[in-house]
Amino acid sequence: MPEAKRWWLWILPSILVVALDQISKQVVQESIHFGQPVALGAYLDLVLVFNPGAAFSFLSAQSGWQRPLFIGIALAASGLIVALLRRHVRQPLFCLALSLVLGGAVGNLIDRVMLGAVVDFIYFHLGSLGWPAFNLADSAITGGVILLLWDSLRRSGGHAGG
Repeated sequence: MPEAKRWWLWILPSILVVALDQISKQVVQESIHFGQPVALGAYLDLVLVFNPGAAFSFLSAQSGWQRPLFIGIALAASGLIVALLRRHVRQPLFCLALSLVLGGAVGNLIDRVMLGAVVDFIYFHLGSLGWPAFNLADSAITGGVILLLWDSLRRSGGHAGG
């Protein structure tokens, strides 16, 4: 099979991200009571929360109009990512990064469609100061974005503006 026709292989890491994300969310929902932290160490808790907003709970206090907006954004981003995977199949770091972002976006999209909110459960904190709770899909998106930045810097020779 010609290399350009193997673009769909980059969907496999996305599928793995979605599977691990959904399994972890299901386990947390079945084993942890909503809002009650389970300490895993001095700085890390598991805590079940439902986030109707975006990253860092952005717009989570709104009346619900944000749900279709975020679903639409996730669908549009997923379509764009698939198109980019097809076009750039010979750029492995770029495609891996996109695949991670796609998997994370789809993992959170499933929650929004099925539950109306994203299941978050990983909570880092230092005393009363904490990072907003997140999940494996969010971690995949973050990792993918970091890889995209690294790939961009690598391609530009490390210089802004190219």
